[in-house]
Amino acid sequence: MNSNNDSKAPKPFAGLLVVSIEQAVAAPLCSCHLAQGGARVIKVEREEGDFARNYDKSVKGESAYFVWANHGKESLKLNFKNKDDAELLHRLLSQADIFIQNLAPGALERSGLSSGSLREKYPQLITCDISGYGTQGDYRNMKAYDFLVQCESGLVSINGSPEGYGRIGVSVCDIGAGMNAVIGIQNALLVRAQTGKGSSVLVSLFSTAADWMSVPYLQSVYGAGAPKRSGLHHPSIAPYGGYTTSDNEIVVISIQNEREWTRFCELVLHNKGLSNAPEYKNVAVRVDNRADLDRHINTVFCAHTRDEMVARLQIASIAFGALNSVEDFSVHPQLKRREVTLQSGKTAQIIAPPIEHSYELESATFGRVPSVGEHSDAIRAEFAMPLEQPVIKPITRP
Repeated sequence: MNSNNDSKAPKPFAGLLVVSIEQAVAAPLCSCHLAQGGARVIKVEREEGDFARNYDKSVKGESAYFVWANHGKESLKLNFKNKDDAELLHRLLSQADIFIQNLAPGALERSGLSSGSLREKYPQLITCDISGYGTQGDYRNMKAYDFLVQCESGLVSINGSPEGYGRIGVSVCDIGAGMNAVIGIQNALLVRAQTGKGSSVLVSLFSTAADWMSVPYLQSVYGAGAPKRSGLHHPSIAPYGGYTTSDNEIVVISIQNEREWTRFCELVLHNKGLSNAPEYKNVAVRVDNRADLDRHINTVFCAHTRDEMVARLQIASIAFGALNSVEDFSVHPQLKRREVTLQSGKTAQIIAPPIEHSYELESATFGRVPSVGEHSDAIRAEFAMPLEQPVIKPITRP
């Protein structure tokens, strides 16, 4: 029984069975995207359920994290340390296409369920292990959560204001690792279509954050040093940041080239001569003289309302935006939503996926959010009998 019936349109992952022993954000987000793509996802949970179920009660009494990353799945209570449950897990995996896990380091290995051994037993299986720091190195056995990895990777050191560090306000390392896992699994599906065999996908929160830190890393190792914390300003481009208007609104602007800089000076600041001043003649010197440059800009912005400054920016064809609150964002005219049914049977509107496909109906809704163990009886009945021989799944080219 596939609980992901969000539209009648064909889906790219239709027919795939995903088994995921998952918790928190990274692995659930990965498998959720597979469910949205039509895969059948069986979420394996401990007796008390994924602890993300209890992070908060924001969505009509249910966790915002859990609702976001777990719709469209089936929930199976299973203890793989129990002999009968371990046999059930093997029966599931013998028919599965993809196995995902993000448990604590070594948890599955100690139970004889390492990804390598599973692929030997089930050659068609694609395994995806999501960890904090990877499977090798001194940190391989360390527990890791999003904020810890933000700190270890240096992300926090370049985020915030000159006066202090700032955690990035969403779980970016978890989210990025989940997205990388989806990419890795898609690659593995293409390889399997060519070879008929599954393969391993390894993703870590740290390697995800490290990839994002490539520019600061290169600047630090080969350049003049890593960028400093600059609050609402870009560390390497000026002017590129937020400025407060007379009605206490913040307008954020971006100047990307010298043509825009000239138009900005002439049509926004009404100071054409500023564009040719030696201390502002190119982006490098503007960054060096950012404090003085900002004084010129602030003098103009603080003397006019937001609407007045926006009108000037539009005339000059300068990119700008508003510094919105989350409440402002929640009613943004560009924000797309989809309906999801909660565990309670109530419905909520959550944010639509960032990728749109022509095969999807505009009226599509998300699959239900499962209660813990909701599908246990049905799954146990479906996979009750041992298989006499391994299932050889037909593999076709995409």
